[in-house]
Amino acid sequence: MKLTHLFTVAALSIPAAASAATYELDPAHSSAQFAVKHMMVSTVRGEFSKLSGSVTIDDKALEKASIEATIATATINTREPKRDGHLRSADFFDVEKYPSITFKSTEVKKISDGKYKASGSLTMHGVTKPVVLDVESPGLEVKDPGGKMRRGAVATTKINRKDFGLNWNKALEAGGVLVGDTVQVTLDLSLVRKDGPPTTAAR
Repeated sequence: MKLTHLFTVAALSIPAAASAATYELDPAHSSAQFAVKHMMVSTVRGEFSKLSGSVTIDDKALEKASIEATIATATINTREPKRDGHLRSADFFDVEKYPSITFKSTEVKKISDGKYKASGSLTMHGVTKPVVLDVESPGLEVKDPGGKMRRGAVATTKINRKDFGLNWNKALEAGGVLVGDTVQVTLDLSLVRKDGPPTTAAR
């Protein structure tokens, strides 16, 4: 419920001359989005507005990549205040008891140019399960107007919310249920190299 990463898997294609580098997720230019079926016929989309994370990676030793991410559950937003309040309650995320969703990588594999799989542990609602992120990264590091070096990626995965104890639902008169079990997670990520110049105001 992005869940990710989750999600800071962005810089997985560093130029061959680079050595190990650490990148931090830029929350002003990143997002953790999710989509889930509503009443079996439509899709509700939302996002978490507060996320953080880091990636440490060496292109010569990809198996040693370290990826960590944290999402603040209270920042859920589906553009409907009553629904968001219900999602924050004990029926769903129980944000007072479980204020964050976290991801920590265990393995990163290159599938092809610009495509990777990042395996790791996702902890949500007090439950930890293995997940795999499909990552696409153009492999380009660019300098922003403030002089910082950046790169980006899109990471996606699907989870079953009931695997994490998010079991609330309501049966419909015509059959079926109010909320689907499968959640599609999409992470649009911008990462900033830590050894770059000081951060300037977001643009």
